[in-house]
Amino acid sequence: MKLANPLTAIFHPPPTPGVLSVFGHVDAVVDAIGQLRKAGHTDFTVYSPIPRHEIEDALEQPVSPVRMFTLIGGIAGCAVGAWVTLYMSYDWPLVLGGKPIGSIPPYVVIMFEMTILFGALSTILGILFNALFAASAPRDRRLRPSLQQRQVWDLRPR
Repeated sequence: MKLANPLTAIFHPPPTPGVLSVFGHVDAVVDAIGQLRKAGHTDFTVYSPIPRHEIEDALEQPVSPVRMFTLIGGIAGCAVGAWVTLYMSYDWPLVLGGKPIGSIPPYVVIMFEMTILFGALSTILGILFNALFAASAPRDRRLRPSLQQRQVWDLRPR
């Protein structure tokens, strides 16, 4: 009677079905991506040692929605910064030398800082939101290219 080794399931996961191609040049990767798209394949992953714009353009991936979180957070931060400073000025007016109570130029620094703060916090929330709720395909994390190789991993060959 043979006993099952519990470490085998951890260190030797079942293989991911698909086709792995290794290329030495960026042009070959871009051509392979184009041929895969013409053949009707849509679910594939490209591993590269450095980011290349040619590969990103060939993959035609959608733009991340995180930047909308950043924009909305930055606009909200600027508005909150303006509101807080003007509210405090009119709530406790200090008239010095005939200057207006609600002058905008001194408050630009506070508005800028609140824009950066709210933008950064909303970016973090946007990343967490997308990481938690976005559906992602299982990936084989054992595949990593060397400095001279680029890899195309087709997850569903036809």
